[in-house]
Amino acid sequence: MTRDEKLKERWVHTVAFFQERFGDGEEMDLDAILFIIGVQELGQLHRKFKKDEKLQLMHIAICRVLEPYGYYEFSHFDDEKWPHYELKENLPSLKAGEQSLLMKEAIVNYMMASGVIE
Repeated sequence: MTRDEKLKERWVHTVAFFQERFGDGEEMDLDAILFIIGVQELGQLHRKFKKDEKLQLMHIAICRVLEPYGYYEFSHFDDEKWPHYELKENLPSLKAGEQSLLMKEAIVNYMMASGVIE
């Protein structure tokens, strides 16, 4: 099996994991998965978030899943226990499809490192 085929298979398992637990029968897209990862990383699972907080949660998730790639590094928790990351290296210029592929790969690796998928 090629690397791309493995990634596709693992992505299907990742999406299925999120849909089963959080989808309420709806299909989960990349943004929804990032939001859930952000909530998980924040650790405030049972509260409502304002629109700007939802964007911050997605940013937290992006930083967290790209951290192993060397783009971000955890900096600190603020007084409200929100994690903050420092940009270590600018992301490369990527086309939309390449960005999506990078994020899917990063999310799959995050899920594998967490022991959720194999």
